Amino acid sequence: MYFENVKKNFGFGCMRLPMKGGKVDLAQFSEMADLFFDAGFNYFDTAHGYLGGKSETAIRDCVVARHPRESFILTDKLTENFFRREEDIRPFFEKQLEACGVDYFDFYLMHAQNAGNFPKYVRCRAYETAFALKEEGKIRHVGISFHDKASVLDEILTKYPQIEVVQIQFNYADFEDSGVQSRLCYETCRRHGKPVIVMEPVKGGTLVSLPADADKIFRELGGGSNASYALRFAAGFEGIFMVLSGMSDLAQMRENTGFMAEFKPLDEREQAAVLRVRAALSRRDFIPCTSCRYCTDGCPRKISIPDLFSCMNQKKLYGDWNSDVYYGTYTKNGGKASDCIRCGKCEQVCPQHLEIRKLLAKVAKQFE
Repeated sequence: MYFENVKKNFGFGCMRLPMKGGKVDLAQFSEMADLFFDAGFNYFDTAHGYLGGKSETAIRDCVVARHPRESFILTDKLTENFFRREEDIRPFFEKQLEACGVDYFDFYLMHAQNAGNFPKYVRCRAYETAFALKEEGKIRHVGISFHDKASVLDEILTKYPQIEVVQIQFNYADFEDSGVQSRLCYETCRRHGKPVIVMEPVKGGTLVSLPADADKIFRELGGGSNASYALRFAAGFEGIFMVLSGMSDLAQMRENTGFMAEFKPLDEREQAAVLRVRAALSRRDFIPCTSCRYCTDGCPRKISIPDLFSCMNQKKLYGDWNSDVYYGTYTKNGGKASDCIRCGKCEQVCPQHLEIRKLLAKVAKQFE
């Protein structure tokens, strides 16, 4: 598989950039981008909704304004809540180009495709518009990002065989998960001959901060970090074109580029350790939230759902008393778990298909 100008198989996901005073820390992001380039990588991924629109403009200021356009690959996305009809798509696309400071995107993805929103994309001729923009030279490659069952992915790829690449959630914890279906979605991509971009390889950080019994398994290997095993697991499969990491500070950038610069797939001993860690995690009752924050935008009670779920997981996995402190911090000005009015808007957009209303009730019982 080949895409022009793409260097190596590791990409910078710009959904969790370093923040300072509610704004992107441009100085640190610039330093991170430079480190990324110096290590031989050049793939950046964003979307208009990331960081409330701040991700695109940060890329403009820290990447586009400081590096030649031909030196990097930029991916952006068409997200459902930014258009209502076909006529809205082109103006929105032009707004994205302007926000990023570029005149074309290397990859443009139909964002977070699932059985619920796919009919809207079809009705609004979103795919046809993207293919036309490709013909006009404003998009190099058209693809999708996907959050649903493999059968839905098969339906989309069958209807639109022109799709060139598919971005899926893929990590060792979700590999056999019945909700995410990482393996089945990957196999569907392979069957359709589509290169795969991996998102959430460390599951929103869950696979970095492992519980003690799982962490011990990797420590006994005497080698890399928890993040390294997760990223190398994802990158080691045939047909994986790119593995994204949502790095949010310089330390993460240094660590990840360090072992991905000279990528080596997991050996047999490491593969066996991953299976043991997966088994250890499956025995625990934790909330598999990846902190994508899609659920928070439409919440009428302004509940910071991912943060409250993180508190719950920390409490369950580590018995951490700090979880109570953080819960108080996240709910100081309202938005407690018990404030949920059970409208269900969050569940309609959750890529993990979580029963958020029931889970919030459990969180309330734990912390309130």
